[in-house]
Amino acid sequence: MKLTTREDVAAPIEAVFAQLADFGWFERAAMRRGAEVVRTDKLEQPGPGMAWHAEFEFRGRDRKADVTLTAYDPPEGMTLVMRAAGLEVECVIDLVAMSRSRTRMNVTMEARPRTIPARLMIQSAKLARTNIQKRYRRRIAEYAEELEERCQSRGF
Repeated sequence: MKLTTREDVAAPIEAVFAQLADFGWFERAAMRRGAEVVRTDKLEQPGPGMAWHAEFEFRGRDRKADVTLTAYDPPEGMTLVMRAAGLEVECVIDLVAMSRSRTRMNVTMEARPRTIPARLMIQSAKLARTNIQKRYRRRIAEYAEELEERCQSRGF
């Protein structure tokens, strides 16, 4: 199942990418929501191979996920792959400079089942695709607004 959306951010592409690549911010945000996040790689600079292990509660059950940064191309974008419970989700973030102070962020998430229970879950999700797509677009739009505010507060 594939979900795609795009949002425009009123900030330069370099500033938007810098905020997207602030992995420490994402780790802290997940921890504030109750997740346990552990970095599992030894890289000192951001790049392909960065990895995290997360444990969190979702829909009343404890879940575990491994996230790996598979592509890192400043300032054009990055790709992350999450593996959890027989499911592999690839998140591709592409940035396009619309002008010196405006950036378009294209975000694509594709979930691929690796087990039969995951296949059933994806089939169920396809039945609710319209609602899932609306929630996905709304959440990405909220994140884009937050990203814009963070860029502006840092003087970009």
